[in-house]
Amino acid sequence: MTLSVVIITHNEESNLARTLASVQSLVVDGRGEIVVVDSGSTDRTVEIAKSHGAKVFVEEWKGYAAQKNSAIAKAAGDWILSLDADEEMDRDLASEIAARIPTGANSVGHEKETGYWIARKNYFLGRRIRHGGYWPDPKLRLFRRGMARFEERAVHEDAHLTEGVAGQLKGALLHHSYPTLADYLDHMNRYSSLGAEMVVAKGHVRFSLFNIVVRPAATFLYNYFFRLGFLDGREGLLLHLNHAVYVSWKYAKAWELGGQKENSGSSRLS
Repeated sequence: MTLSVVIITHNEESNLARTLASVQSLVVDGRGEIVVVDSGSTDRTVEIAKSHGAKVFVEEWKGYAAQKNSAIAKAAGDWILSLDADEEMDRDLASEIAARIPTGANSVGHEKETGYWIARKNYFLGRRIRHGGYWPDPKLRLFRRGMARFEERAVHEDAHLTEGVAGQLKGALLHHSYPTLADYLDHMNRYSSLGAEMVVAKGHVRFSLFNIVVRPAATFLYNYFFRLGFLDGREGLLLHLNHAVYVSWKYAKAWELGGQKENSGSSRLS
């Protein structure tokens, strides 16, 4: 049994070495491989990946899901562990996977389990976020090759099993997502644009105070108070305030984008 660790990257020199170091024990001595699909990094990302023994492929950016599925297609291992470049495994998770993979059996655990959910510990401005819906944040990241794919959507793509059932691992991923506010604002701008495209794809979008004002406010109140986000201190307040702004941006951009497409269509017909 072998393991393929697959990662997509773009300018991840500040994160990648930490991620790769956390999986080295799983792939040494021919027990597995690391596959990195890079989309044209201009920093030391590719150099760092190669220094850790990764097989590096450089491809044009196709979108998050398509890029991750491309990485999965290049994996040769019996099992695949899909990681983001800003994630690492904690010691419990690494030990658990190491204990299960080299059994010589036909599966990692129960014979019907073709994938495994892994909890994720999210960090914001250096603080572990434990409330507001950010824990346990389960992700399907370990699965048998050929039995899972990432759903084709612009953002918030998740892997889904195509057959079999998923179990649960006890260890966790550490997600070093946004060390600075600037990082999160960049994320908000990029993801709200992609989210707007998804909204527009569903049909006509009108200007809506509900979506641009009421929905973001309700999102903040629900996550910050009802889901106890306030227990995460100042970082929790900033995270949930900014997430509410993200929701407002998404629907405002959807209205703008929808209008642009309507005008473009009218111009072609005239």
